[in-house]
Amino acid sequence: MNKLNDILNRSGISEAERQGGGMVVHSPIDGAKIAHLHDTPMADVDGVIAKARDAFIRWREVPAPRRGELVRLWGEELRAAKEDIAHIISVEVGKIVEEGLGEVQEAIDICDLAVGQSRQLFGRTIVSERPGHRIMEQWHPLGPVAIITAFNFPCAVFAWNAANALICGDPIILKPSEKSPLSGMATLNALLRAMEKFGADAPDGLAGLVLGGVAQSEVLVDCPDIPLVSATGSTRMGRAIGPKVAARFGRRILELGGNNAMIVSQHADQDMVVRAILFGAVGTAGQRCTTLRRVIAHKDVKKALLAKVKAAYESLKIGNPLESGTLVGPLIDKQACDAFAASLETANGEGGTLVTGGARVLADTYPDGYYVAPAIIDMPAQTAVMKSETFAPILYFVEYENFGDAITMHNDVPQGLSSCIFSNNMREVERFISATGSDCGMANINIGPSGAEIGGAFGGEKETGGDRETGSDAWKNYMRRTTNTINYSSEMPLAQGINFG
Repeated sequence: MNKLNDILNRSGISEAERQGGGMVVHSPIDGAKIAHLHDTPMADVDGVIAKARDAFIRWREVPAPRRGELVRLWGEELRAAKEDIAHIISVEVGKIVEEGLGEVQEAIDICDLAVGQSRQLFGRTIVSERPGHRIMEQWHPLGPVAIITAFNFPCAVFAWNAANALICGDPIILKPSEKSPLSGMATLNALLRAMEKFGADAPDGLAGLVLGGVAQSEVLVDCPDIPLVSATGSTRMGRAIGPKVAARFGRRILELGGNNAMIVSQHADQDMVVRAILFGAVGTAGQRCTTLRRVIAHKDVKKALLAKVKAAYESLKIGNPLESGTLVGPLIDKQACDAFAASLETANGEGGTLVTGGARVLADTYPDGYYVAPAIIDMPAQTAVMKSETFAPILYFVEYENFGDAITMHNDVPQGLSSCIFSNNMREVERFISATGSDCGMANINIGPSGAEIGGAFGGEKETGGDRETGSDAWKNYMRRTTNTINYSSEMPLAQGINFG
């Protein structure tokens, strides 16, 4: 605890901020209370928004490459604080040390990408049908962006959005999850330190913080002065936020549930499959939106594969994520543990056979920490329980015989985030990534569904939300487009050949 306090102090989160408030932050490692933060009073939320609105007036006039310099400085601050922020993530979320470090690296990577992107906010020139005319598109800053994060990626998801928003000319307001606010605050404070180095071009209010629960989120969601709300969480949360933002004609980026599958062909490298399954299914104790939850294996390889995966699962070290060698840390809280147990019971009722795992462990050592042995369940078919997302390490195995049936089964769930196939058969691979294959936002070949790089657009279809973050052209979400028609002639011809007298 002393080490954590020292790190929090270095991260700019003072003891005064961590004491006396009503937002109690628990460590899932042992259930210990690690902070008592103060909710942002509702009246003060309006003040944060007003500051962001005023900052926008100034920030949008700062040239984009200069805005990129701020993000470069942020990346340098994150590099310097990488181990500290990763430690906070491990204590607050329960991730093993390697995963915590990897998450901060994601934040650093998006900063690097955004710096280059700040010089590439390209429009296009379009040929006009009228002589003496040309058409061009421009991209302009949009306005303040509210970033509502989930507990499981408190640093990376904030940075994904903030780095893009800042280079595009938009102020940002972070509303972190109540379950992991300290990690988000430490990441934001690194940005505030970068702003100090950046100088007067970074206006007051460019980066704001709102702490609290649903009430504070609703103010951000409902405010017409926030043209874009980026929210990460459950599909249930998305159903609440999406219509509210749409009702005021705002924009939203929704990163919601995943129910990711792997098709394992008889033409796959089975040793690669086992390694991919292990990280994909048990990383972050199954608490990733990209977690592998379904294995659809060909009938000729399923039995042998199941035996190999079972052996690998039973060799996993479950325990304190700060200890060397641990691969599976705790679930975030009791509610997650109860959901884990309920889904196992449902699967059993639907004909599933528990292959391994499924029990709570280490309860004597950590009575207020919720550790579970990752479960594998052999299912007779894809039943109802497999079509819902349980945010815990449960992996369902089901078999197929015809490849077309495997694709159908793969797509027959409401979610559509990430997907993968293991096969060395070119026809199967090409079918999987074709229009008749995976219906997810991300489709991978011979790698698992988890651990996406920031260079590509991240996001999914169907109940996952349909929106994109991070790389490719995701920056366009944070800007508004204008189409300009320029007449440099002395004539006034109309489009479509219209003669108006």
